[in-house]
Amino acid sequence: MVETFLQILLIILMLQFLYVLWNGWGWFTSGLSSVSRRDASAAPAALISVLIPARNEERNIDDALRSVLASDYPHLEVLVLDDRSEDGTAEAVRRISGMDSRVKLLEGKEMPDGWSGKVHACHQLSEAAAGEWWLFMDADARLKPGALTWAMQVAERQGRGMITGFPFQVVGTWMEKLIVPLMTFTILCHLPIRWIKRTSHPLLAAAHGAFILVERDSYQRVGGHLGIRNELVDDMALVRSFKRGKEPVQLADIHRHVTMRMYHTSAEVWSGYRKNIFEGLGRSIPLLTAMSLFYFILYVFPVLMLAYSLILAGTDLGSSELMIWSACCVLTGITVKMAADVNQGQPAWLSIFQPISMLLVILLALDSCRTAYTSRGYQWKGRYYS
Repeated sequence: MVETFLQILLIILMLQFLYVLWNGWGWFTSGLSSVSRRDASAAPAALISVLIPARNEERNIDDALRSVLASDYPHLEVLVLDDRSEDGTAEAVRRISGMDSRVKLLEGKEMPDGWSGKVHACHQLSEAAAGEWWLFMDADARLKPGALTWAMQVAERQGRGMITGFPFQVVGTWMEKLIVPLMTFTILCHLPIRWIKRTSHPLLAAAHGAFILVERDSYQRVGGHLGIRNELVDDMALVRSFKRGKEPVQLADIHRHVTMRMYHTSAEVWSGYRKNIFEGLGRSIPLLTAMSLFYFILYVFPVLMLAYSLILAGTDLGSSELMIWSACCVLTGITVKMAADVNQGQPAWLSIFQPISMLLVILLALDSCRTAYTSRGYQWKGRYYS
């Protein structure tokens, strides 16, 4: 009975592997990857406003600004909103703005009731932006010199709407290595990338707040950040508003052009994902339960069965079939993760720890749900959200 169940799991995992390969190729052939270097040499003249919300980003903002200013794109302004930081963020921005007039520092206003912090900061930036295209960029992101030129080539080709993507994730601690690459893993496993641009359905959407390029008029037509003022997972809320407004959205492969390190400690990883997982699932307990069961059965259960078969191997209850089928499932699950990791530039050996990663993300999801309904809610950068 268990062996039959494992055979079914193996078929599902093999199909998942083929899907990741197909989906990864769709990502590779879309967006920035489809712009040739020859095309990129003639930079379009449109002004791009790089908009960076910054709260307590003293350790990041200097490198972020330097990466933008090193761009080979000639026509840009850089606006940084100091969102009432408690560190040296503003001083760092003033220092760079004194050396380069393209950089301007905005002082953030007090956050009104009914808003979330980053959304309010982005809204203030949008009110000050002068460009035809706006790049909302996180302070922990780093642009390669040609990133803006390539992005604007894609923007000109698309004409309006939104272009977004997932930067290459620099990971240091073990918690980062185990958790952070799962962002793109879930996209490649479950979201048909080719269909994102072809349909306006809001469920077929994904975005990363570190790199969201929007056309000014499209942004205003869908209500901008004002229309999602109380959303905690702002990037997903914004891309869904573009979808509902029938504005084109492209999820591009940008990992060769943008890098970032989202978190630096295990505690930051846990706190960041705890804030996002349950909110990203629409606070749906049934959906969270289904996701947790799916990942447990597909990626953790075979490991438990393999361990069980190895324990029984020297006894009369031992089953070579159980060992073989469970091992096949474990290895295929690792291969699925390897395909996703390699697609986004992560080292292939990280996939060996796939079962541990899945167990951690299940625990994170449960903790995210628990935190949503207990005590003061989520805490992020000194603010609480219930």
